[in-house]
Amino acid sequence: MLSPTIRFMPFLILLLAFGFFVTNIFGEETSVAKSNQTDSQEEQSGEVDKILEGHSFHGDVFNEGPRQQAYIMGGTGPVRFPVTTKDPLVQRFFDQGLGQLYGFWFLEAERSFRHAASLDTDCAMTYWGAAMANRKNAERAKGFIEEAIKRKDKASEREVMYINALDAYLKADSKEKEKRNDAFTKALEDILLKYPDDLEAKAILALHLWESKSSSTSYLATEALLEEIFEVEPMHSAHHFRIHLWDKRHPEMALSSAALCGQTSPSIAHMWHMPGHIYSGLHRYEDAVWQQEASARVDHAHMMRDRVMPDEIHNFAHNNEWLIRNLIHIGRVHDAIDLAKNMIELPRHPRYNTTTKKGSTNYGRQRLFQVLRTYELWDEMIALANTTYLEPTDNEDEQFKRLRYLGLAYFQTGDSKSGHAQIADLERRKQTLITQLTTKEEQTVQTESADDKAETKETGEDEAKKSDSKALDEIKAKIKKLDATIKVLKGHEEVANNNYQSGYELLKDADEVDAVYLAKVQWLAGDQEAALKAMRKNISSHKNEVHPLANLVETLWLSDKKEESRKTFEELRQLSAQIDLEVPVFARLDQIAKEFGYDSDWRIELRPADDVGERPDLNSLGPFRWHPSTAPSWVLADPEGNPRSSAEFEGQPHVVIFYLGIGCLHCAEQLQAFAPKAKEFEEAGLSMIAISTDSFQMLKQSIDNYNDQGLPIPLVSDESLNVFKAFRVYDDFENQPLHGTFLIDGNGLVRWQDIGYEPFMDATFLLKEAKRLLSQENSLERKAAHRSQPQTPK
Repeated sequence: MLSPTIRFMPFLILLLAFGFFVTNIFGEETSVAKSNQTDSQEEQSGEVDKILEGHSFHGDVFNEGPRQQAYIMGGTGPVRFPVTTKDPLVQRFFDQGLGQLYGFWFLEAERSFRHAASLDTDCAMTYWGAAMANRKNAERAKGFIEEAIKRKDKASEREVMYINALDAYLKADSKEKEKRNDAFTKALEDILLKYPDDLEAKAILALHLWESKSSSTSYLATEALLEEIFEVEPMHSAHHFRIHLWDKRHPEMALSSAALCGQTSPSIAHMWHMPGHIYSGLHRYEDAVWQQEASARVDHAHMMRDRVMPDEIHNFAHNNEWLIRNLIHIGRVHDAIDLAKNMIELPRHPRYNTTTKKGSTNYGRQRLFQVLRTYELWDEMIALANTTYLEPTDNEDEQFKRLRYLGLAYFQTGDSKSGHAQIADLERRKQTLITQLTTKEEQTVQTESADDKAETKETGEDEAKKSDSKALDEIKAKIKKLDATIKVLKGHEEVANNNYQSGYELLKDADEVDAVYLAKVQWLAGDQEAALKAMRKNISSHKNEVHPLANLVETLWLSDKKEESRKTFEELRQLSAQIDLEVPVFARLDQIAKEFGYDSDWRIELRPADDVGERPDLNSLGPFRWHPSTAPSWVLADPEGNPRSSAEFEGQPHVVIFYLGIGCLHCAEQLQAFAPKAKEFEEAGLSMIAISTDSFQMLKQSIDNYNDQGLPIPLVSDESLNVFKAFRVYDDFENQPLHGTFLIDGNGLVRWQDIGYEPFMDATFLLKEAKRLLSQENSLERKAAHRSQPQTPK
């Protein structure tokens, strides 16, 4: 991306740089990055546009891609796809990239392909691989495939067929999906007709048939294609594709692949996660839990090894929230709460983890509310509502939900006054919205009246009307949601006051009211047979879930249906291996268990299934919880040439900003955003320091340029860029430093980070997030050392 600002650069170097990158977008670059920092050279040239510091030399599409080199990690699948290259290492990186692509680990796949290309710039298939890893990002994919096309003369006939097939697919009209998909199918079939032993062509065709499935797609034909692969390579990564193929239709068809998928590619978390789809679909929740925990552990190992924040990983939050759901199904209540709280504790970032995005924070709150409500842990819900776990939020939808659950908890504990206070809060919010709606409607009427009198109309008036109409609809939708929430809480209030029939009437048609709870209210209202029928029906649609079974046991007992209660209790016992007995839902069964002649610990030991393959020890895959990585140590010079070091911050939380020199205007803007907050950071117990690419002599000019008072953030020199590299704030492919901002706690652990082509500018966000993270009293360290184990039945 070319900068709108003007800086000096030697014209010859600029020409050489651009000529070099046209022919090799993956190759190494040293002289340009270094020349950008040399003022004496800049002063010798005319004014030219310059690429912004930290931005890729290849254009905007490369800013978001992987910027650090790959390494051979192993465990990415037994993929063998021979490509034209004389370098065996290029072949290894290519095969690794294809295995990562098969595991939908697209960022790492692109990294491997890009690294292979940097080793052999003439290998056309490395660019094809990078394009395949970006098929959902058409512009980037087209840029990669263009590079592959340029090198077709150095590729084999088979490779050219692959390149042409993907090129045609990317150029085809995306609106004509069926036509485009059919053409790609035929192109892959042509490869197989000419090279019938090409397993990877079969795998890519099977993947494409699943991804592009239509009403005419034959599941059995795709299954037959997959079987041909497994006859040759039983542990091929295509087990992943079989799981996707049958997941929504007949999950039992993919049981053999569920037993092998993770084992084929043990370094790829998503490959451990996918069998959980099959086991969940078949209501085998213990097996699903194992798979999802394995996935989380592999993700944790990767994140901690490669210094990645949790929600930067695709599918990480989704895997963990699904794991919590399955923990709820098998009664591991304490572990479900622990994991939900852990998700909320994880670092937040405006780009990928907030209360409004589907990241760990959002999912964690959802599942924490769910487990506390499901298992009637009302006191804990009330207590957590006054902590960072379930605190009030500016997100209106999330706040409505919080008030709803909190009101329910108060009513269930007999605190009707506090429960009604939640209703009053919701009604105040509703009245505010009604006032806004009335004002907005009056303004709309006045605008329309003025338009009727006007002889001409302004351009864009229709768009303005659409915007006004949308705003009105949004307010109305919020009022409707508030009405529903208030109605539900009034229903809970009626139940708390023993007005069961009126409570049931208010609750029966409401959304998100737990079906088991509703049936119990119906039972209390006197309609016992209908309530029991509803409970039985709910169990049939929630097969093998312990919570509805436990409630039916109790309700049958109270209805004096002892024999049916005993029979249902025995069904519950078959699923009881991992439930937490002291939780209220199960604790209430203690007397019933004694009446039926069971021991106080009436659970039955878990019997492992015999069709899940050879499962490794979970501890061998990675840690149970993510743990912050230790920050690299450093010793650098300040503007006076005096040594400063990371050792000075022992026991002191601090923010480290990586500063790309005096010529980086964005960096200067970042320091100008953070400097006024320096006192607030200090009051919160946080020091700040900036590590610069400039020599220590040049640091004085950066300070002088700030203002008359000087820069309140100390600067130190890392002219060698060794510390930049140690913190991974460095583009290994283009040999240039990147922007980075880090929060490091008093134990030297990186609690939060941002690395990218532009500096992190939101000092207010980071200050708030730092306070939240540092107030958790080493909870992440505690969780990392804790290996949750279900209680063992006698």
